[in-house]
Parts: sequence; structure tokens; C-alpha cells
Amino acid sequence: MSTHHLTLPIYKLGAFAERLFRGGPTAVCVLDSAQEAVLDAATMQAIATENNLGETAFIGRRGKGWWIRWFTPICEVDLAGHPTLAAAWVVFERCGETGGRVVFEGPLGPLPVERDGNLLRMDFPAVPARAEVAPAEIVAAVGADPVACFRMDPIHRVEYRMLVYPDEARLRGLSPDYRVLKERRVNILATAPGSPEGGIDFVSRIFCPAVGEDEDPVTGSAHCTSAPYWAARLGRDDLVARQLSRREPEIRCETRGDRVVLSGRCVPYLEGRIDVPLLAAP
Repeated sequence: MSTHHLTLPIYKLGAFAERLFRGGPTAVCVLDSAQEAVLDAATMQAIATENNLGETAFIGRRGKGWWIRWFTPICEVDLAGHPTLAAAWVVFERCGETGGRVVFEGPLGPLPVERDGNLLRMDFPAVPARAEVAPAEIVAAVGADPVACFRMDPIHRVEYRMLVYPDEARLRGLSPDYRVLKERRVNILATAPGSPEGGIDFVSRIFCPAVGEDEDPVTGSAHCTSAPYWAARLGRDDLVARQLSRREPEIRCETRGDRVVLSGRCVPYLEGRIDVPLLAAP
């Protein structure tokens, strides 16, 4: 390994997927300790930009656990669900982890992931949200009046709101003005009741042009807010959610006090190696 050039293993998977070409496409790069010491954030960002996926996760061993960082095509974020699920799959299936549990250390603290067969369960912090009057500019940009609005903690380092709609049809009909949302640097979690007869308790769409993707196909971290909300409304802690994107991800959500357990499967698509220059190298 040269201090000016690195070769890294890379994996691309669908997370929260039951079969290929479903769930959230994400990439995972695994670093050894020497690579971690020299791989700068600018190079991580360049790799994520080149991958052009919702997020790229970078992981490496740290003591008995692992560290993790997530980058969208344009910025680093503090919490991300489906790339963490994918990273856990890589640790279990490609990095020789023989136990049933791995703990990632992220910006918001430890993120345990347990393996139960091919099902992975992530233990994430609940992300609080405070009720407010929906800002008129945001409502106009999203395209329909919600029945409730909540300001979420900024888990993606931008303004974040949850808008609640009365039904799935209203949610599917939203056609946001992404230019306004990007200029305002605001992410939108739009959510509505699901179809219990179809086994779905609540549904969502996630608009996030401020962090590089107009509509995210699956956003595990958003369920750290929506799952506790729907658990309180429906009177049940164990729920099944669906994100209304063409990739049809389903997320099992268990609200446990100030934690939310998000469960799903991963389907691998490709694996290989990338050769990258260190952008900060002299």
C-alpha cells in the first residue's frame, strides 16, 4: 500500500430487500487499520460521489467492534439505516465475523446489529420530533397540506420535517418541488397509515435533495421517528412499514423506549476492488 494510492474492497447490496433489484442500493468499503490512518474524508466523499448511490458506508475494525461513517453523493451524514444493515451483512458474510452480534460506533453512539439467520436487526436511537405548524413554503413545495407536521432532530445535518397525511393515495400523489427543498436545505419524511389487511401498518416517502437524492428509495433512519409516532397512534410497538418507492422496501420496526429496532435482509449484487488516489496526499 502506498500513502498516495489505495486499493479497497467494495461491496454493493440491496438493503431491506427480499430479492435482487429491491430495497436500498448501497455500497460498503472495508478498511484495514493502515488504510484508515491515511484515507481522508475528501477521498471518502469522492468515492461516494463516484458511486452515486443514496449512501456509501466506510467501515473498519476498532477494538472488539467496528467504526462506521456514511456519505451521500454530496455530504457526510450522522445516521443512516440501510447502509448500516448492508455493512453488517458484509461483516458477517465477508469479514469472518462468527458471532451473532456486531457493534458499530457511529457519530451518535453505538449501533448494535444482531443476526438471526438471514435477518438482521439494528438497534438505533429514536429520533425525537416536536409538533409545529407546517411552514407554508414547505407545504407548497411538497404539494399538499398535511394533517400534522413535526420538526425532527437534524440527523442528516439539515432541517428535517415529518409530514403526516391521511392515506396512502394522498402520499402517492405528492409531486414535490425539489428545487425549493434543496434551496431551503430541508429533508421531508412524508408518512401515512398503511393497509393492515395487506400486513403494512404505515407507509412513507422520503424527499432529500438537500443531501443529494430527490427521493430516497429506502431510509432506515427516518423510521427512528416515524415508527415511534405510529406505535403511539396504533397502540402497538411492533409494526411493518413500507417505503413507497419502485424498489418496494419493507422494514420491520420495534419501538423499545428510546430505541428503535429496524429489521430486514440484504441481497448482494456485486463485489470487487477500487483503486483510488488520496486527494489530500502531497
